[in-house]
Amino acid sequence: MEFLRLVHGYQFGSSLALLFPTPFALATLILFVWSLGPALRGTVRTSFLVGLRVVWALTLIPAVTGVILSVGGAKVPSATNVGGGLTKYGLPYDPSRDWEHWMYTAFALLSLYVIEVLVKGRMIEHRQGLRFLPVATLFLYGVAYMVGRVAVLPGSTPGT
Repeated sequence: MEFLRLVHGYQFGSSLALLFPTPFALATLILFVWSLGPALRGTVRTSFLVGLRVVWALTLIPAVTGVILSVGGAKVPSATNVGGGLTKYGLPYDPSRDWEHWMYTAFALLSLYVIEVLVKGRMIEHRQGLRFLPVATLFLYGVAYMVGRVAVLPGSTPGT
């Protein structure tokens, strides 16, 4: 169980963690910058698809480990009271952060599906869909950032 917590909760410890707290957030930020090329060119190269598959992997690894941990009764650190009304990070605990973490995870999976639809040209004309690719990947980056933020920081209802 401790190995799952380690894999699921890995975060960068440097000052760059403000921009991308997790490998998932870093990968989505890179994918956003990378998506500008297909949007401008109107074609998707294989390298972008490989990058998209890496982001899928970096999404599914913590998602699957999170489901396993959740079935075992675990909650996100910001929603877990380790004593004195504080989290393991020394911040006030906030039980509402647990469902928010799940919500952002669902948004990430939905965003990745939308990106796949745009890249493959399903349901929308391919070149027209690629114009929306940077918007979808920027949204995905925001969601990935919030997944990490919600896991660590309390919200507006700590201790209730």
